[in-house]
Amino acid sequence: MTFGGSGAKGELQRDELTSASVSISPVPVEELDGEGSSKPPQSKVPPPPRTESSPAKPRARRKPRPSGVVSKYLFGSERYVGEWRRHWIHVVLWATLGILSPFIVGYLIGVLGQTNPTAVVVILVGWVLALLLIGWQVFDWWHERFVLTDKRVMLIGGLITRRVAMMPLARVTDMAYVQSPMGMALNYGTFIIESAGQDQALREIKPLPNPNALYLLFCQEMYDPDAGQAGDA
Repeated sequence: MTFGGSGAKGELQRDELTSASVSISPVPVEELDGEGSSKPPQSKVPPPPRTESSPAKPRARRKPRPSGVVSKYLFGSERYVGEWRRHWIHVVLWATLGILSPFIVGYLIGVLGQTNPTAVVVILVGWVLALLLIGWQVFDWWHERFVLTDKRVMLIGGLITRRVAMMPLARVTDMAYVQSPMGMALNYGTFIIESAGQDQALREIKPLPNPNALYLLFCQEMYDPDAGQAGDA
């Protein structure tokens, strides 16, 4: 019996085990729990898909409210549309005179003051009266209003003696506005309203600002009032 072969074979196996390299990958610390066992990998939840934000709802048009000058002349079932002052061109001459008056008075006093003291008193009294008249015209313009509702047109004015002129929309047979070259440059015009009556206090109203927009609004209330009521809702 020979044992050389088995001994050589055993030495060969020991050499293979000795020369074989064993690679051991370390387990990450994060994957070990308190007992040293590894945790199963956690599945990542994908983020929810982005959705486009819904478009913003259009804001409802704010319902216009009458001023204190106008509100007392409106009744409950009447829908207020708007009110307008006359264009500032209506008082520009009075305002210009008020601005220039100190220079005019100063010049007259300088010329006549040394030779005629009585003239100076007359000039000063006249200047005060002129300023009162100018202030009256400006305040009257500021308080006067042209008013449009779904049932009528009104013109309200007067500081001491109040004047209220009114025309029902149902009686309006024709309406137009006229703009001069200066009116087109400064955006004002004269409205001419025709009705079934003979004498009307609101036949000619001048000068009103933004005449084209006011004309369209006037026509809407005459021919399609429901559209304006829906827009104010």
